[in-house]
Order: sequence, then structure tokens, then C-alpha cells
Amino acid sequence: MGNKIVTFTEQQLDDYQDCTFFTRKEILRVHKRFRELRPDLVPRQMTEGEASTVRVPRDCIEKMPELRENPFRRRICEAFSRDGQGDLSFEDFLDALSVFSEQAPRDIKVFYAFKIYDFDEDGFIGRNDLLACLTTMTRNELSPEEHQQIADKVMEEADVDGDGKLSFLEFEHVILRAPDFLSTFHIRI
Repeated sequence: MGNKIVTFTEQQLDDYQDCTFFTRKEILRVHKRFRELRPDLVPRQMTEGEASTVRVPRDCIEKMPELRENPFRRRICEAFSRDGQGDLSFEDFLDALSVFSEQAPRDIKVFYAFKIYDFDEDGFIGRNDLLACLTTMTRNELSPEEHQQIADKVMEEADVDGDGKLSFLEFEHVILRAPDFLSTFHIRI
């Protein structure tokens, strides 16, 4: 038979399968990817306590090939980390990759997109959040005046109630009309 290492108990795999959009095999593949980031920190066998407490530093996660070129890699890590600092436990990492999977429904993707774009984490996307998004996306290739013009145009088009910020519903209305949203809000494992 041999000494096969069991990464998770059957109950853990059942629980992870119930709260993600992954199969058991995909969950094990996600763990393998997580462990490859910092094999010195992440054990081969994960107890329930370790799966939520052993954290891989944000800078290691940002270097993953799937995130390295993404201008929002820092915000993605921060949005999925329980402490908001960007260091991810296995469960945080599993949640993130589950949301970015092809199987995740659009409404969950929209919820996390809102969370990622809400830089100041006040529950709205205001002008400063839009400016931060534009700076992140364009990497300062546009002038501050151009950023301001784009932010003004977005607010003019999307701020239905005229309060100077986008609520989740206003954001959702805009994002659901974006034809390429689902194809771009996606990471393959």
C-alpha cells in the first residue's frame, strides 16, 4: 500500500466542496498551489486549525503567475484576507480562487469586484476609489486631468441617485452591462 499522505480529512473535503465551486480534486490542486508558494510554512497535511491560521504573506501570493501581471493583485489579496492586510490562509486562498473560477456565479463575482474596487472600504465606490482604480489600471499612463475626466464620466453615467458615490446596486447595474466582465474576472488553477 505505501505511506500515502492525506492532506485533508473526508469531512474537511466535504466542507470545502460545500462552500466553494470546486470538486475534491480541484481543492487538492488548490492546496498544492498554496503549498508551492511557501513549502516551509504550509504543511502537507492540513488540520482544520492550520487551514485557517497558517498564512502565506501577500508578497508571495502576488508573485503567482496568475496574479503577477494583474494590476489589482494587492487589492485582490486584501479583499480575500480575513485581516484585510493581504496575507492569506489556505481557506482565504481557496475562497479567492473559487470566486475567480469559471463555475462561480456572476453575482458572487460582482460582489467581490465591488469589494476590490472599494479601496477605502467604506461600502461605496466614490470618486477617490475610481481615481485609485484608474491609477492602478493605467499605471500612471494618463494625466491626473484625464483620470478626473474619466471618473467624472463614470459618476455621471452610473450614479443614479446623484449622491456622488456608487452603491453596490449602482455598481452591479453597470458591471452587468459589461460584456467581458465574466471572462476577465477569472483565474485558472
